[in-house]
Amino acid sequence: MSVRFFCRRPWAPKFCLQESPGQVSKAPCAQRLVARSFAAAGVPVTKEPTGLSRTYGKRPDGLTLVPWQSGKSLYWDVTVICPLAESYVNGAARQAGAAAEVAASRQDEKYAELDSRYLFRPIAVEILGVFNSSANSLLKEIGLRISTNTGSLPRPVSYTSAYNC
Repeated sequence: MSVRFFCRRPWAPKFCLQESPGQVSKAPCAQRLVARSFAAAGVPVTKEPTGLSRTYGKRPDGLTLVPWQSGKSLYWDVTVICPLAESYVNGAARQAGAAAEVAASRQDEKYAELDSRYLFRPIAVEILGVFNSSANSLLKEIGLRISTNTGSLPRPVSYTSAYNC
């Protein structure tokens, strides 16, 4: 059974477009969601910044234009994966989010050589709605900043409902 069959199921999120086995599109919807979340928190960002890597020309999905933590700007990269792909299914069968954690560790390796003047947070999400742990903590922190800016009380967040772009 192919990944395409699983990812084309009616219950799968609409951003699930197959690029290669186990990987789906860069999820423009998820990228916009993260950028809009930063904007709602009052943090200006630039999408797909250039010049962060001198050797490989890698471009993460976004960069905060003001310091995020410890005087450093934050950059992130979004990856959407299908945990039902052959390469992830064994880990995903053992624990929810295992495929997202594997994808996040691959992102950490991919951007390891980037300048230490910045913080990096990988955002890996499974098409079934599970985020990796660092993405969960980042999104919670953004949510707290949004509630501080708006003066509203923090409320529980359903990440999967936010996919309706």
